Amino acid sequence: MTELSNTARVVKASPNVGAFIEGVDLSEDFSDQTLAVMRQALGDHGVIFFRDQTLSPERHIAMAERFGGVNINRFFAHVDGWPAIAEVRKEPEQKANIGGGWHTDHSYDQIPALGSILVARETPTIGGDTLFASMYAAYDTLSDGLKATLDGLKAVHSSRHVFGKAARYKDRNEDLNGRLGNEAAATQDAVHPVVIRHPISGRKALYVNPGFTLHFEGWTAEESQPLLDTLYAHAARQEFAYRFQWAPGSIAFWDNRATWHMALNDYQGERRVMHRITVEGEPIAA
Repeated sequence: MTELSNTARVVKASPNVGAFIEGVDLSEDFSDQTLAVMRQALGDHGVIFFRDQTLSPERHIAMAERFGGVNINRFFAHVDGWPAIAEVRKEPEQKANIGGGWHTDHSYDQIPALGSILVARETPTIGGDTLFASMYAAYDTLSDGLKATLDGLKAVHSSRHVFGKAARYKDRNEDLNGRLGNEAAATQDAVHPVVIRHPISGRKALYVNPGFTLHFEGWTAEESQPLLDTLYAHAARQEFAYRFQWAPGSIAFWDNRATWHMALNDYQGERRVMHRITVEGEPIAA
């Protein structure tokens, strides 16, 4: 399906998640109408994709600022000379990648980030794709009984076990040192509704994720885990997901309130460099 406007074309990438934005050159200023089309597409489809763009760091920042304030990443290395741009890099000799499991960025913040704009700078000859999954579809396809169980539940999210002194990647001896850091800043804990209403689309979305969710508020971790595992297995169903293949000049802008994502680590021995800017969000509610 293609949605038409005077400034941009929105073409669905898959039945449940993702859309390509065509007819827009992001290296130039774009109109308020184009901005509105992209914002609505982001809310409706969870992630928007662009191909064959030439985006300088200045224009990358300018694009992000059209959608909101820039969230300076606390834990990623920054691009030299551009503190607003986080570098997502994996060298040929490195084994571990960043973001290699299903997650939702910044759910550990009291006001989670809207989303991130990721620009491909250097891609492997094959592999290195990113999976995106719709949390609208995940919620919509739950049974009425489970929806009723989740209604009113809240969950605790944290950054400590991912980026802090006791981060899981250290226990696994993963070679992420130099790419992740500032562990003393990993002190964030937040409580959010398990089901939220998206501020753009108005649709309900499942808002727990395997990366940062610890347990349901008022439940122990042991009590929470079976239900969380059920939700995670359901949300990761392949019919809810889309696999985006990167190339230099490709851009993905995902909405954390509507999607999960996961970076595939299937390109050992090759280099992959991406530039990421995160856009500030707004309070989320059921």
